[in-house]
Amino acid sequence: MRAVVCKAFDDSQPLGVGTLPSPDLPAGYVRIAVRAAGVNFADTLMVKGQYQVKPPLPFAPGLEAAGYITEVSSDVQGFSVGDRVMATLEYGAYAEEAIAKASDTYVIPASMTFVEAAGFPIVYGTSHVGLVHKLRVQPGETLLVHGAAGGVGLTAVEIGKALGARVIATAGGADKLAIAKQYGADELIDYRTEDIRERVKVMTDGRGVDCVYDPVGGTAFDASLRSIVQGGRILVVGFASGTVPQIPANILLVKNITVIGFYWGAHRILDPKLIAGSFRELLGWFEQGKIKPHISHTFPMRDVMTAHETLTGRKSTGKVVIITHDAADETQEND
Repeated sequence: MRAVVCKAFDDSQPLGVGTLPSPDLPAGYVRIAVRAAGVNFADTLMVKGQYQVKPPLPFAPGLEAAGYITEVSSDVQGFSVGDRVMATLEYGAYAEEAIAKASDTYVIPASMTFVEAAGFPIVYGTSHVGLVHKLRVQPGETLLVHGAAGGVGLTAVEIGKALGARVIATAGGADKLAIAKQYGADELIDYRTEDIRERVKVMTDGRGVDCVYDPVGGTAFDASLRSIVQGGRILVVGFASGTVPQIPANILLVKNITVIGFYWGAHRILDPKLIAGSFRELLGWFEQGKIKPHISHTFPMRDVMTAHETLTGRKSTGKVVIITHDAADETQEND
């Protein structure tokens, strides 16, 4: 099958389109004819050998796939050949076909495109479980969202509004803040030119925010500690800034702050019923028009390096998606 092939965990052999054997179908899995694949920071780390999952070489990267089911393991119920689905994978989505655990696969609404579906599971799953079940955002609370134009940040803005919160969004630059505003942000802070702590103070009349959604870390986290109310909650989702904050315990004690670490992927194993229920609600919201995935860039497989550079260079908003079936790729394989 045609796929984006990673042959080495370094830059000596850049990613390119080649061929890989079709994967076997184990018990509990479905086979998907992939039409689109979501791009994630984890993919860019995996191909460098810097991610917690290190596949055997050569392999196709890609944690999110959308397409048609072409085969169902004999022990799997609830899926049929031809079902339009999205799925989360350990790797392998940047390919013509992929296999996914049935428990990580979801039938998508007829109104959802494969491009939308490819960029849906991780960012919406993370923000929904994070805001609803971990941070427990309540109507009328003020929610501070960092990285508000990025993949998880933008969905946090959208879901925070759906939950009835007042959302303050931080991002770098007017263009990115405009996207956050479009998706429901009530107040905007440009962290490049404005002091987050001071702006939050003004926006909340000195009170501070009730809760924080933080996929950024670094100085954004430091500002959060000083912008939050007594008894507030901070959800740690990631460290897009590249800096893992060191949390001063004395501030947590004095302000009675709760800091919650949250890795969504682990809950696929720890609590699959929670994840299934989360996706039922999310897909219902999609059908009701409450949420709408924002895909800023799509690329054919042959442009995979540009896709990764667009993400890591912070040139995108929302999601970047790779189109896995593009006739133009057929003549530009790099075996």
